[in-house]
Amino acid sequence: MDNRKMVKVSAPIIRLAGVHSVGVIGDPGCEGLGTYNMKVFAGALEETARDDITLIAGDLVPAGTRHHYQNIREITEILAGNAVYSLRGNHDTGAYTDYFGLKNYALLAERFTIVVLDNALRTFEDEGLALLSQVLAMDEVKQVIIAFHIPVPNHFILNCVSEDEFSRLRTAYEPWKEKVKYLLCGHVHSRFVDTVDDIPLICTGGGGAMIEDVSKDIRACSVEHHVVHFYEDHDLLKYRISDLAEDCYGRERDDAVLRERLKETVEAELMAHFRYLMFADRAKRRGLDRIASLFRALAASEYYHARNFYSVLDQPAPFMESAKTYVPGEDFEYRHLYPMLAEYAKEHQYPLAEQAYISAAAAEKEHASLLREASGLESFSTETVCVCPICGYVMPGDSVPERCPVCGGPSRQFEQFQEKQMHP
Repeated sequence: MDNRKMVKVSAPIIRLAGVHSVGVIGDPGCEGLGTYNMKVFAGALEETARDDITLIAGDLVPAGTRHHYQNIREITEILAGNAVYSLRGNHDTGAYTDYFGLKNYALLAERFTIVVLDNALRTFEDEGLALLSQVLAMDEVKQVIIAFHIPVPNHFILNCVSEDEFSRLRTAYEPWKEKVKYLLCGHVHSRFVDTVDDIPLICTGGGGAMIEDVSKDIRACSVEHHVVHFYEDHDLLKYRISDLAEDCYGRERDDAVLRERLKETVEAELMAHFRYLMFADRAKRRGLDRIASLFRALAASEYYHARNFYSVLDQPAPFMESAKTYVPGEDFEYRHLYPMLAEYAKEHQYPLAEQAYISAAAAEKEHASLLREASGLESFSTETVCVCPICGYVMPGDSVPERCPVCGGPSRQFEQFQEKQMHP
């Protein structure tokens, strides 16, 4: 008997006893299976463990190689709290069926049914549409979710299957349309709820991939990573969307030994990042641009290593509240810590350390001011921020002097950080 939680579907119609709810995770792996993304997927699996089964709405992996399928299956086997089914997304190519079985199938619970259809290539397969009609014609089937990866035409986005393909789907369900309670899809790294052909369409892509701006109406800043729960309520099939907390998973940090090792690893990776950046600066000043580029690349790699390790430890506040949480630390540094250390350095005649602390304190004061302004996130109006590369002083772009007010560095050397506009 196969006891794996990640189910390999071998029959087109599967009857599930005792199933009264399903949790849906969209697009966990299409951007890669790195730790930073997989933390969200891990949190999503913990959330859908509240349900009787889990369905992943496609794009389990970035590319359909055995290596990636094996990776996502191993993670799921360890973390899942219930049986996990999947449907094929456009990234789930290659060996998909070797790992997850049939691409078109139906799950018959006692009071609702999920019909999974493959449209990863932007077309619905004939065998899937035939199965849909077969299942809908069954007298015992009363409430149906039709699940697929790429959305059908809707009022929000253009990234969907063609009208002709939707017409083929509609033809398959039309004689039993009253049984179709929901259309469910993924693909879009966001979420929205629409009505299509008088049927609710729920689009969910918040199970691991970074949330994106998908239109002027659906912005990344207003959508959280999430899962969708379908459940029975007095014999009716309903749904709710559960946002995942920024701190949605913490199994590893509960181990005291591993937690300390992770902290040490983050510090070591960040030190390597800093050392390589310093050497890149030295190489650039000597005209060795190729060497400088190499060390900037190595520094970036070390940063991403550190980010992955730190993401396992991190317990961030909700995103919309996060900016203000950084203000107290900046205040403490410029008001108390750095002046105290500067005074110590002065008393012991360490002029370079004194200078570094004094200039850093001035910058930290500006950090605190800018972070206070940014606490409202969307109301923050400063479009350009300049940084002096000599001492690190920070200046809003509309008030940049000819020279840095702290160290005197010329403005031509200032680094500019500007808002990037979203392309339509």
